[in-house]
Amino acid sequence: MKFLKKPKTWAFVYSIILVLFTLFVVLDVFVIPRTYELIDTKTPDALDGGKMTTEDPPTESNKNSEDAVVSKSSYSDENINITITQYRKYETDIYVADIHISSTEYLKTAFANNIYGRNVTEVTSVIAQSNGAILAINGDDYGAQTNGYVIRNGTLYRETKSDEDQEDLVIWSDGSFSIVSEDSVSAAKLMKKGALQVFSFGPGLVKNAEITVLENEEVDKSKTSNPRTAIGIVDDLHYVVVVSDGRTNKSKGLSLYQLATFMQGLGVKTAYNLDGGGSSTMYFNGEIINNPTTNGKTIQERKVSDIVYIGY
Repeated sequence: MKFLKKPKTWAFVYSIILVLFTLFVVLDVFVIPRTYELIDTKTPDALDGGKMTTEDPPTESNKNSEDAVVSKSSYSDENINITITQYRKYETDIYVADIHISSTEYLKTAFANNIYGRNVTEVTSVIAQSNGAILAINGDDYGAQTNGYVIRNGTLYRETKSDEDQEDLVIWSDGSFSIVSEDSVSAAKLMKKGALQVFSFGPGLVKNAEITVLENEEVDKSKTSNPRTAIGIVDDLHYVVVVSDGRTNKSKGLSLYQLATFMQGLGVKTAYNLDGGGSSTMYFNGEIINNPTTNGKTIQERKVSDIVYIGY
């Protein structure tokens, strides 16, 4: 009757292989760092003319200004003006950075460890410090996804579409904002038109000064109230970034509709939701401004793939 044991033996071996394979897939997706291959290192023609790119060496002209006037809540020099204001609304602490810059060369992005890849992460403050940021917020955490356009500082890194109708934020070389659907335009076409940054998270919150999310709309299975991070444009080279606390006894957090309503009240024409929850972090002049937390039990930053920052 030994032949009866063979099926059980093979079933056991198959089960072990299946478990090991599943474990590898989970580790590969969420843990094992992967450096991605660069698609296109050319910047669009609209960026030519001597502006700093990620390949430019540091010079005296692109270091932090020595003539800056700095306080706990403000920074001002001939090219960059930032004011931080804290609000209390919806039972939540909300932090707003009002930003004026003289050129889009001061609105930048950076990857964790300066590496484009999956599961390559670091906390926002460390990425900010390593890039000399004056102000920084977390980005769209592109590295946690395998699809969705990634264009940063005029370079195309990923051109595969998301699996569903995805709204992206485009920051153009003139500093203007657009919210586009990946189904309607390719990443290559956005590059040719002069896209400087493209973020694939969303959704869009405000378009043409009108709220574009519903009261019950959320990101996937996200809870209604969360820590949030968003960016908006008020006027030419005039921006606001908003980060809210949440998931704590002191701060409930915001819904997408509340975030959109708040940003509309700041006078934005276009606003876009970035990665939130435990990722939501605002860094300014060497300090963490908000209270980042994942579960409300500890106040600490969560590692992310990328940041948006203001700096030289």
